Amino acid sequence: MINSQRIHRLFLVVPAAAFLAIAGCSNQAPDQATNQAPAPAKKAATPSAKPATAKPAAAKPAGKKPDSAKATAAKNQAPKAVTVSSKTVSSKPAPDKGAQPIALVTVPKGTAIRATVGQTLASNKNHSGDTFAAILSSSIKVDGKTVIPKGARVTGRVVTAKKKSPPELTVALASVDINGKSYKLPTEPINRAPKTQAKNDSGDADAAKAEKDISLPAQTRLKFMLAKPVKIPVKS
Repeated sequence: MINSQRIHRLFLVVPAAAFLAIAGCSNQAPDQATNQAPAPAKKAATPSAKPATAKPAAAKPAGKKPDSAKATAAKNQAPKAVTVSSKTVSSKPAPDKGAQPIALVTVPKGTAIRATVGQTLASNKNHSGDTFAAILSSSIKVDGKTVIPKGARVTGRVVTAKKKSPPELTVALASVDINGKSYKLPTEPINRAPKTQAKNDSGDADAAKAEKDISLPAQTRLKFMLAKPVKIPVKS
């Protein structure tokens, strides 16, 4: 009887132990599933992180657009009208409608021309062919009309210059400047004679000294005679 009871209990214990073992396995399976479930979530988070760390290398710099816009504006503002304006501009001066006509007036031969020498001339310093400056001390008129005004610049020339005894100095006028242009104004030459001094106690020595040279100081006024007729332009 005792053995049968033990056997009977053993049969009861074995199924109970098997049940508990099965229950334990079933509990461990959900726990492992619970513990292993978050692992796939980490793998899913990895792809989502890549767009966040992607570099904006493909983005075009915004600063280049204004440059292209400025270049386009510069082309539109290019002075295209320069070529057109250059064609319309004429290098020739426009005629002055109010300008008075110019007529040629003939100054007759023998007309008196008075001029003031602007520099000192001397027979022992100057040479034949030298030029000198002078100005008209009086105007030149023809039929009561002024042809060459007073103060006009004239150019003279030295015809002869000798420093040996007897010394000699001859001058004449050559041209006149009117409104920036030169016109011929030939005159008869003027011969300046030496100044002799009266003899004194020194005798002939003083006379020889007086004839040593001939000088024509600056601001000396001379009267010339026109050698031939000349034509001078005058506004009518």
